[in-house]
Parts: sequence; C-alpha cells; structure tokens
Amino acid sequence: MTSFIALKVLSSLILPPASVAVAAVLCLLLLFLERRRLALALLALAVAETVILSFPPVSDAMMEHLEDRARAAAASGPGCCFDAIVVLGGGIMPAIPPARVFPDLNDSADRMWLAARLFRQGIAPRVIVSGGGFMAREEDAATTEASAMRLFLIDLGVPSDAIVSEGRSINTIENMRYVHRMVGDRRVALVTSAYHMPRALLIAAREKLAVSAFPTDYRAVREARPVWENWIPSADSLSIACLALREILSITFDWRIGAEAR
Repeated sequence: MTSFIALKVLSSLILPPASVAVAAVLCLLLLFLERRRLALALLALAVAETVILSFPPVSDAMMEHLEDRARAAAASGPGCCFDAIVVLGGGIMPAIPPARVFPDLNDSADRMWLAARLFRQGIAPRVIVSGGGFMAREEDAATTEASAMRLFLIDLGVPSDAIVSEGRSINTIENMRYVHRMVGDRRVALVTSAYHMPRALLIAAREKLAVSAFPTDYRAVREARPVWENWIPSADSLSIACLALREILSITFDWRIGAEAR
C-alpha cells in the first residue's frame, strides 16, 4: 500500500500540471537563495515539458508505442476458450454516498462493454470484475470498482450469477494476484485499456497468471483529427501524453514488476 501511494504521488508530481506547480515553488525558493539562473532554467524546463506534451503528434507517438504492443499481444493469443473474462477496474468510478449515489462511467468504460460482448460471444462462462476502492464502505452498495462494474454489466445483459466480484485489490499487481488465487492455472481473457495492457501483461507474467490479451479503449486516433489540429497544443493531448508517459515510466522503473517479467 505504502509503495503504491508513493509511486502515485511521485508520478503525479513529475508530470504536468503538477510539475509546473512544483517548479514554480522551487523557482521561488531558488530566487530567495539568489540562484536566479537555476530558478529560471527549472521553470522553463517545466513549461517546455507541458507545451511539448500538449502537441497531438507527441501524445499520439507515446500512446501508439503502448497500443501497438497491445495489438501484437492480442493478435498472438487464442480467441477462445477461457475459464473467465477478467475486467480490470478503471472504467468506472464507484458510488460515494451522499455526494455520488450512483457509479460514474469514465473514458475507460469500453472495458465493461467489451467484457459484455465477449461474454455474449461465449468465450467464457463467467466474468470476474476486479477492483477495490479507497472509499469503499460495506454498508453502501457499489462503493468498490468491482461492485460498480457488476451493476453495469448486469444492465448490459450479463446474468448476475455469471459475474464474480474481486473487490479487495487497489492496483494492477493486486488485481493479478487475487484473480490468480481465484482461477489457479486456468487461462483467462484479460480486458483492459490498450495503453494499460503492456504493463498488465508483465504483471500477469510475474504473478504466474495465464492470460490472453483483449485490449480496448484505444486513444491514439490520428485519422479522427484534421491535419491542422496537429500543430495546436490541446488539453486532451496533454492528458493522453501524461497517461502514456505514466505507463512507460511504470514499466521502466517500477521495481514491483520485476526485471525478469520485462
């Protein structure tokens, strides 16, 4: 838990927009210490990072690096048949009464849609929804990602008795660990966002979970954008670039994955 929170905080601080705020604070401190050149260089570096990551071609390139790996993994695995379809949390925000009574779908909700489609295609007899929550409360429904996903899958037509909830995990490593305890050596169809799939597969290998990749939620879509927009920085591109960079940094530096898995 402690290392997970530390990595989350560290990755947030070195990426925009938090990196600009951190640089501004350090800049003021350095100016106070009469280190003007270093202060201005640090602030300029943070601003440059933000501007560069805001250009669509940059965010596309970073995201495609991950999504191409997900496509290759999906193409190399079998399309049927599995003990279960495993959907990783991240596609839905749990309910947090009284502020949010119902779960809230986010940009990764395609994960649940694909899981429902795969179930209807008959590739597995059950769906395992995996994801806990820091704000989970036993007395309230749908306050874990697993319970929220369960409600949504039922609304999508998946029978209640075909859905198994794993609501303890709070990161991808725990997702894989707890699912492995549930399925043993049996192979499962792993559903998560394409940008997240490369890291999820590395962790699955470390946890000895037999998976086949079923990525969804592709973010790099050059063809959906007019050419002239490539040269205009945007908040959407900055968000996509930071999302991809966080995954790349995690794959490269997260000691919990293990060098042998990479």
